[in-house]
Amino acid sequence: MRLVGLTGGIASGKSTVSNLFKNTSVPVVDADVVAQKGTGGWKKIVKAFGDEILLDNGEIDRARLGQIVFSDPSKRQLLNRLLAPHISSGIFWEIAKLWMKGCKVIALDIPLLFETKMDRWTNPVIVVWVNPETQIERLMSRDGCSEEQAQNRINAQLALDWKKSEADIVIDNSGSLDDTKQQFQEVLI
Repeated sequence: MRLVGLTGGIASGKSTVSNLFKNTSVPVVDADVVAQKGTGGWKKIVKAFGDEILLDNGEIDRARLGQIVFSDPSKRQLLNRLLAPHISSGIFWEIAKLWMKGCKVIALDIPLLFETKMDRWTNPVIVVWVNPETQIERLMSRDGCSEEQAQNRINAQLALDWKKSEADIVIDNSGSLDDTKQQFQEVLI
């Protein structure tokens, strides 16, 4: 079984590439799933940050939580400490289930792949890279934040250029979706 690491920065286009994997029938284990409604990670987040981070349907309002944790390093560290054990065990569980189904290749969509040292499990590591200007524009558009807030969120993460330097494969997602799809197809060959 081969585990492919997929990572990048905030608003770099990891979800786009993750969906491309899914479209080629490669299962994707998404680290963010552990914080979905009703999971252990979700319960810990709500307990720590309160009901005001919830949407009407009970899901976590990621934009609201992002405002909290990206404006206060201690709250970001708290969030990471709360989620780390749930993320690791959730990923292992999903890998085991897919292995039992006979999957030969599994993509692990893990935003903090390097920070959590999970890159050691994967080969290759694919980094979805985007130029800084496009990243800021996408983040402002997606989350409705100011340029300063977008820059603060980007600065709170490991530098995307550093991740790029550690990657086995880089997909430059600065251009069109067709450009990204073409690069993805080259990765599959």
